[in-house]
Amino acid sequence: MEVISLLRGSVIVFLLASGVFFFSVGTLGLLRLPDAFSRMHATTKCDTLGEGLVLIAVMVYFGPGLISIKLFMIMAFIWITNPTAAHIIAKAQYHNPEEHGSSLHPPRELEE
Repeated sequence: MEVISLLRGSVIVFLLASGVFFFSVGTLGLLRLPDAFSRMHATTKCDTLGEGLVLIAVMVYFGPGLISIKLFMIMAFIWITNPTAAHIIAKAQYHNPEEHGSSLHPPRELEE
């Protein structure tokens, strides 16, 4: 029984450490990247993955049950809303670059 507990704890620590790593990389990308499109790409990808890993770690900690079902529903909600919100923000930045404090012009392949 101790081996299973040790393995479960190791999986939890690995998932939490991985989630914190991706959150940190997303934050670093938000602070260091030059334009809104790059910043948004870094934060949405890294934060969605980091959130998923942390919530999976919490699910492993609590085991199967109502709490894990609720955590999965939260995870699914964030996986749907985070890319959708990023798309809306990118579209607003694309159509009004000067209003948002950016003189960046989008790449030509995006222009229609």
